[in-house]
Amino acid sequence: MTAADLELDLGGLTVAELRAAGPERLGHLARAARDLVVRSVAARGGHLGPNLGVVELTFALHRVFDSPEDVLLWDTGHQSYIHKVVTGRAERFASLRALGGLSGYPCRTESEHDWVENSHAGTSLSYAAGLATAFRLAPDGAGTRRRRVVAVIGDGALTAGMAMEALNDIVDRGLDVVVVLNDNARSYAPTTGAVAQLLAELRAGGRERSASVLGCRYLGPVDGHDVAATERVLSTARDTTGPVIVHVVTRKGEGYAPAERDQVDHLHGVGPFDADTGTAAAGPAGRRPAGDVLNETLCELAAADDRVVVVAAAMTSASGLDPFTQRYPGRILDVGIAEQHAVTLAAGLAMAGMRPVVAIHATFLGRAFDQLLFDVGLHDLPVVFVADRAGITGGDGPSHHGLLDVALLRHVPGAAVATPSDAAEMTALLRAAVERPGPTLVRYHRNLPEGRPGAGPGELPAPHWAWDGTSGDVLLVAAGEMTAVSAAAAERLADAGLRVSRANARWLHPVDDRLAEVAAAHRLVVTVEDHCRAGGLGTAVLETLSDAGVHVPVVRCGVPVGYLPHGDVPSLRASSGLDPEAVAARVLAALDAGRS
Repeated sequence: MTAADLELDLGGLTVAELRAAGPERLGHLARAARDLVVRSVAARGGHLGPNLGVVELTFALHRVFDSPEDVLLWDTGHQSYIHKVVTGRAERFASLRALGGLSGYPCRTESEHDWVENSHAGTSLSYAAGLATAFRLAPDGAGTRRRRVVAVIGDGALTAGMAMEALNDIVDRGLDVVVVLNDNARSYAPTTGAVAQLLAELRAGGRERSASVLGCRYLGPVDGHDVAATERVLSTARDTTGPVIVHVVTRKGEGYAPAERDQVDHLHGVGPFDADTGTAAAGPAGRRPAGDVLNETLCELAAADDRVVVVAAAMTSASGLDPFTQRYPGRILDVGIAEQHAVTLAAGLAMAGMRPVVAIHATFLGRAFDQLLFDVGLHDLPVVFVADRAGITGGDGPSHHGLLDVALLRHVPGAAVATPSDAAEMTALLRAAVERPGPTLVRYHRNLPEGRPGAGPGELPAPHWAWDGTSGDVLLVAAGEMTAVSAAAAERLADAGLRVSRANARWLHPVDDRLAEVAAAHRLVVTVEDHCRAGGLGTAVLETLSDAGVHVPVVRCGVPVGYLPHGDVPSLRASSGLDPEAVAARVLAALDAGRS
């Protein structure tokens, strides 16, 4: 059965029909929903394992609670695909994660059943506390039923400091919140820490099932793939006053053999693949996974220097560091989804003479900015941050584009920011970063060009740029993925009779000392960056030229301030004016305006 057939089969499904369905019908719907998710994700990529694991749990939630009158919150949000099927969106799954199509996360504009658009872990309990407090404070109308707030949070997300802070508040104030702990013993990879050990004991029956957790009622554990059993426990929670924790045990990737067999992350987040076999589609030709480059370089650095240690916030597999973990198990610290702790832990390591490298997605760096600014920056500590998924990332949408990391780091005194244009340059920049005396960020896209033939992996100390011409009509300044866009735009401008110089700004901050001198020898400076225009490379160039008294016009090509939607990377770049044609057109328009 194709995804289109499955969409039609599920297209008429309503919450009311789901509630009325008997066991046989529920079994059919569960199989159809799993098949729809597999075939839809196979076409465009997305989150597979988490959604396969919550099919029966989602059914039970919608059969027990009256959404949207009762609030269903999905922590992280990547496991909301079945929720979308149940709430009338099955017919749109062919557009999943496409520009203008169905979001891969809860989306308020799609449905009244989606309350928040969260897709960073650990936030649901704070949303729940606010909503439950508002419902408590609202004047009761005659005959108004008590609204329940339900937060579905995974065992991995529960390790987030924000989740613990919220749980402490919820219990202290006795709020009407049902915390559904979706325990599959994993975040991306197996969950680590004391919380994981406690849950493992509960799953094994090692503690009393009536045990209280932080003073609130605890129900479970219950098999989350048994709809009837899960409904019974959820019904008890629904009818209980005050906070309740419902411990539901599920299996990530349930019902799809390739996901069940995958021991790394049960096909957590995947690109396009063959739905029948689970085989991933071939990667882009001439490019390498940046995680492979990171792993190889860190292994070399660790072999040469015993001080090198890696800190990760549940992102070891996603960052490509599983081989490093196997080779140096004592020198990689996975603290769970706890970015703030990870950064200050790294600060402590650096204070004691170590050379910590913090592996983090670019979008999550903002979660630990206070720690980066004051715990690392204030002490001028040599902590390296390696931020993958930088720039426009595609289908995961607004909260997962890495478009603010440069602006954040430029506010940290003594910090440096680098971005490689290819794999060879990434190796060199990583080596230089580990040798720097202060905080350093190396940001990069998920895949990188292999590199120039014969290019050696030497060191590239800050703030050295690569220059191709130092005088002419136009100076194009770009970095990372945008160097190729800059080169293609330069060819178009040369065909138009312009003399074009180019700079590879591989150190985005601080800028090269030669910038003011070279810029003064051109009629126009144009920056091209895969980052928000506010606070990024273009801003740095403007500030540098202004401080130097160089008054050459500057055109900034970058992502406009705003929330960039989900979609494929080429389309999103084109819509942001970051393709060669758009860059060349902006240059010509600026030169024409200058002549008028």
